[in-house]
Amino acid sequence: MMKESRSMLRKITGGVYLVLNPAMDRSKIMHTLQQALEGGVDVLQIWNNWPRGFSSNEKEMLADEIVSLAENYEVPVLINQEWEMLKSTRLHGVHFDEIPPDFEYLKKELARPFLQGVTCSNNLEVIYWANRHEAGYISFCSMFPSKSARNCEIVRPETVHKAREHTQLPLFVSGGVTPQNLQQLKKLGIDGVAVISGILNSQDPRKAVTDYKKALQN
Repeated sequence: MMKESRSMLRKITGGVYLVLNPAMDRSKIMHTLQQALEGGVDVLQIWNNWPRGFSSNEKEMLADEIVSLAENYEVPVLINQEWEMLKSTRLHGVHFDEIPPDFEYLKKELARPFLQGVTCSNNLEVIYWANRHEAGYISFCSMFPSKSARNCEIVRPETVHKAREHTQLPLFVSGGVTPQNLQQLKKLGIDGVAVISGILNSQDPRKAVTDYKKALQN
């Protein structure tokens, strides 16, 4: 039975969105996560890049461990793609890599409130879908070439600008975004930045988060 989550579905409004890579060493994941939370990260996602042979039970245990830590900071945790995990864990939501064809079915299956976001490239149909289905946010991938976003096409700045004209939903940018090049993206009307390696590979994850937050605020 799913354990009750103490953290309510806090509305996602923007900020720094950290994507955790579960293929990393578990102790490093939790150490980096602790520092990132202390730095003020706003949203978490568990990337479905699981270690080879990871069982369903191991996935659930790691997810609940991450949620337990994040709830101390009232930070929501989403799972990438694998929405079924919301049935057996305390995860707060799901991030879709593309428009889910079975969205009405999964809503009935979950039968509980959950946060949801979706990746957008240069196809504005994703924006219209997100508006109709009351998504929590939209994340653009990839703004710049990036190893972790190698399967994403490069998003044209004008796509993000047009999206801002068609939705009031929070807009995140991802893929090769640094505190330095984030400055040139702010004029597009974005609300936040989604990061993997820029924080996970940092020698000081706490400072990395604060650097991104400062870049968003300046």
